[in-house]
Amino acid sequence: MTEGERLTKQDFQRLSHFRYQLRCFLRQSEDICREHGVTPLQYQLLLHLKGFERREWATVGELAERLQAKHHGTVALVDRCEESGLVVRRPGREDRRRIEVHLLAKGAELAERIAERHQPELRHLQEEFQLPGWPRLP
Repeated sequence: MTEGERLTKQDFQRLSHFRYQLRCFLRQSEDICREHGVTPLQYQLLLHLKGFERREWATVGELAERLQAKHHGTVALVDRCEESGLVVRRPGREDRRRIEVHLLAKGAELAERIAERHQPELRHLQEEFQLPGWPRLP
């Protein structure tokens, strides 16, 4: 859409539908997380650690970026996950000043169980967004 073009009713319908489906997914995810005894943010932290490219750990700064959160808030989240035995902090291998956050076995298992519960809704979203007017997903 170029500057000056007005949004159509269909544009608003598509955006409304997208936001609705996204909110349904997030609401269901919140319920799944609570059933497993963690907050949605704790699960997201575990998910990002398990899904981080080319390694099994991340720095607090990298996690803050993935969570779109402030650094100090991410530190507090890591603290809570560490207290629950889900993650552990370790000094960086190359730079000892840099702290790496690693998943522990309990955290990895929990992330896997919760992610499995999300699969039906993810398949539903993929089908939803392959409707006419939506770009095809890979």
